[in-house]
Amino acid sequence: MDIQRPSNARAKKIKRIAYVVVAVVVIAGVTLGLSKLKPAAPSVDRGTVWTDTVKRGPMLREVRGLGTLVPLDIRWIPAQTAARVEKIVNRPGPHMLTPDTVILEMTDPSLQRDLLDAEFTLKAAQSDLASLRVQVSSELMNQKATEASVRSDYEQTRLQHEVDYKLHQEGIGADITEKQSKVREEQLKIRVGLEEERTRISVDSANARVQAQQSHVDQAKATYALRKSQADALRVRMGMTGVLQLLPVDVGQNVAIGANLARVADPTKLKAEIKIAETQAKDIAYGQNATIDTRNGIVKGHVIRIDPSVVNGTVTVDVSIDDPLPAGARPDLSVDGTIELENLKDVLYVGRPVHGQSDSTISLFKVVEDSDGLRTTVKLGRSSVNTVEILQGLQVGDKVILSDMSQWDNQDRIRLK
Repeated sequence: MDIQRPSNARAKKIKRIAYVVVAVVVIAGVTLGLSKLKPAAPSVDRGTVWTDTVKRGPMLREVRGLGTLVPLDIRWIPAQTAARVEKIVNRPGPHMLTPDTVILEMTDPSLQRDLLDAEFTLKAAQSDLASLRVQVSSELMNQKATEASVRSDYEQTRLQHEVDYKLHQEGIGADITEKQSKVREEQLKIRVGLEEERTRISVDSANARVQAQQSHVDQAKATYALRKSQADALRVRMGMTGVLQLLPVDVGQNVAIGANLARVADPTKLKAEIKIAETQAKDIAYGQNATIDTRNGIVKGHVIRIDPSVVNGTVTVDVSIDDPLPAGARPDLSVDGTIELENLKDVLYVGRPVHGQSDSTISLFKVVEDSDGLRTTVKLGRSSVNTVEILQGLQVGDKVILSDMSQWDNQDRIRLK
């Protein structure tokens, strides 16, 4: 006979509800715990990052830029007159030329005519001067002869008066005779003074006339010298020892006054033109030491000029080279230039980060326990080519990552593997 068991459906239902509640609570607790956990730090290959250790000591501040070697002495030869190019004697090349070497031969018919006119004008002025000198000399001699004649008459009259005066004193001569001789003496004395004054005026007049004519001669001579130099300049010469770099004219071409005919330079005396970023050029000063890497040797120099303007974000700095140039150095050769700004004696410094500018605040990953990188805010000071001063945020011995870590800007921690 079957015995009816008591029903336990309600107990099973309660048990299932309890299981469900417990499961929900557990799931909610796990979810809440996981939501409060920080995301795992991303891993970075240690071999792909560049690290450096913070040090304290002297730091040499430098700036670096690319540039070229250019001649220290470059000259453009201009056309002194409007002319026509007849012949090119020498063309640009590496060979050295002397100052008297002819580069071009030009012609200008009107200049030849002007030269002849200037020559004849000079000769005429010189002839007029010579004629005037003869004329004034003759006039001056006549005046001096007149003065001498009057002076002779005066001396004779003076002697006669002395005789008449003695005879009158002795009672032999008449009184009227003595008075007449005295009057003649006084008159001739006045005439002698007048003739002396006339002679002085004649001398001054002669000198003034000669000087006036001499000025005409000088003017004609200067005009002739100018025309002569212009005619000589039709044979264009180097004017200095060097190489012919550029010849922007050709045979048959007409050139205007002042047009550039040729560019010459001395390749043995070179300077370096270095392009420095405008953000790094503010501390450059005249006389600062510099080194130039010609890729065939390093030479020393010093700053001689700083361009006041900024072109394409750079400032041009001219460096005079003090050491002998190595073999192969020539104009337009690409070089690297490094300029020494100052030597800081005792500062905290580290290698320069990729995006580290002077006097700025940046964030770097500081390596801790040799495996983790923690983001740290660092205040930078003065910078150099490869190093930068640390003002705040790091201590001696700290190791930081200097590579570009911009792809982890939203991470405060990384793991090095």
